[in-house]
Amino acid sequence: MTSKDCGSHGHSRRNLYRRIIWSIIFILFIIFLTILLIWAILQPSKPRFLLQDATVYAFNVSGNPPNLLTSNFQITLSSRNPNDKIGIYYDRLDVYATYRSQQITFPTSIPPTYQGHKEVNIWSPFVYGTSVPVAPYNAVGLDNDHDNGGVKLIIKADGRVRWKVGTFITGKYHLYVRCDAYIYFGNKNAGVIVGENAVKYTFPTNTNGCRVSV
Repeated sequence: MTSKDCGSHGHSRRNLYRRIIWSIIFILFIIFLTILLIWAILQPSKPRFLLQDATVYAFNVSGNPPNLLTSNFQITLSSRNPNDKIGIYYDRLDVYATYRSQQITFPTSIPPTYQGHKEVNIWSPFVYGTSVPVAPYNAVGLDNDHDNGGVKLIIKADGRVRWKVGTFITGKYHLYVRCDAYIYFGNKNAGVIVGENAVKYTFPTNTNGCRVSV
C-alpha cells in the first residue's frame, strides 16, 4: 500500500466522522425543534392554588414594648394542575405567613412531589414562629387590628417547579403563590373550635383563590 492510499483512507475516515457528527447534530436539532413546537402548541397553564382553611393554635404578642409575636397555624392548601397533557414537578415549596410585608413565621417545607394531568394535591403544613420580632410600625398595626377583631395575613409559598411534556422535562422555574387569610380573632363564632384552645377558620372557595406567578 502506497502513502497515497494511506492518505486517501485517512481522508475518507475524516469525512465519515464529519457525517456522523453532523447527523447527530441534525437529529438533536429536530428533537429540540419538535419539543419547542409541542410546548408552544400546548401552552402550559400555571397551577391553581386555593387556601381552604387555617386552624389557629396560637397568636400572641408579648414583650415590653409588645413587639414579639408567637404564632402557630395549620393551613390547608390545595393545588390543581389545569393542564391536560403537562405534568408538574414541585422540587421545592416553602410555606410561611406574613403580616404587612413582614415574615412572621419560619418557612415550612412541603415534600417534593409530582402532579399529573388535571390532578389536585392537598397539603396541611404547620407554619409557626416563636417570639418573632415585629417592626415597631407593624406592632402598632397588629395591636390595632387585634383590638378591632381581625387580622389580615398573607400565606406565601415560594419554590421551584419543572414542567413535564411527554418524556421531556424542562429546567427549573420560580413559583410564587400569595393567599389572603383574614382571621377573625374578635369573633370565635366565625370559626369552629377545635380542642381546647384552637379555632379553625374556613375561607370561601369562590373568593380565596391565590395569586400565582411563575
